[in-house]
Amino acid sequence: MRVLVGGGTGFIGTALNQLLRARGHEVTLVSRKPGPGRITWDELTKSGLPTCDAVVNLAGENILNPLRRWNEVFQKEVLSSRLETTQILARAITKAPKSPQAWVLVTGVAYYQPSLTVEYDEDSPGGNFDFFSNLVTKWEAAARLPAESTRQVVVRSGVVLGCGGGAIGHMLLPFRLGLGGPVGSGRQFFPWIHIKDLAGILAHALEASHVQGVLNGVAPASTTTNAEFAQALGAALGRPAFIPLPSTVVQAVFGRERAIMLLEGQKVVPRRTLATGYQYSFPELRAALKEVIA
Repeated sequence: MRVLVGGGTGFIGTALNQLLRARGHEVTLVSRKPGPGRITWDELTKSGLPTCDAVVNLAGENILNPLRRWNEVFQKEVLSSRLETTQILARAITKAPKSPQAWVLVTGVAYYQPSLTVEYDEDSPGGNFDFFSNLVTKWEAAARLPAESTRQVVVRSGVVLGCGGGAIGHMLLPFRLGLGGPVGSGRQFFPWIHIKDLAGILAHALEASHVQGVLNGVAPASTTTNAEFAQALGAALGRPAFIPLPSTVVQAVFGRERAIMLLEGQKVVPRRTLATGYQYSFPELRAALKEVIA
């Protein structure tokens, strides 16, 4: 299968690229810079979709970049980096002489409203209560194709755990020093997924012709709270994890609106993901963390 991957040079894209190539697929990346095995977004806009069997979009500015202030400029970058790349790919698919078989987009569980009690699956309502949920709604709408000749899949991802990037990259140093602990109250749910499983779900969505619609990209044991995650990470490192990160500090670093992503969470279950037949490599948190920090 020939797969075109937008934003394929990042943390998730690198893992997906390696998995697809290991399975014998041919991968072309869409990125800002030209290079071997790549086309640029400008080339895609001017020349249209290269011949391919499937398209994936992973592009998007890192929302939780602590070095960026949460202001109007950065909010516009967060929006445009997702919406514009998705629109470019969707238009290219629509205009292509031969439609690809599959079109897969990765969004996020921020679609679902944070709650300490409600459980969400792929059919649960959401997408209309704050900046991030509205972002997911616009993002997924930008991906919709007018025709049904191409199979469409949306994977709403939780917090991605993996070696060399993602959420763990920012957490390891304080936890290794014994300074880690829960964020805020620690009672909020922490929907997570191992990088190998997110790449696996994406490959499954590309290869399995019966998969379509929304899939939740979270581990089946994702009823983990933030405090339980902190304890498990501390245990994996052989360090205590009792020092909480106060809400006021999180809000000062990330801004009040963005801090919600860390201070509140959702109990998300991958009901449809499991029903499609995907088998998780890391369904349990302890084994996932052991692999990540090995």
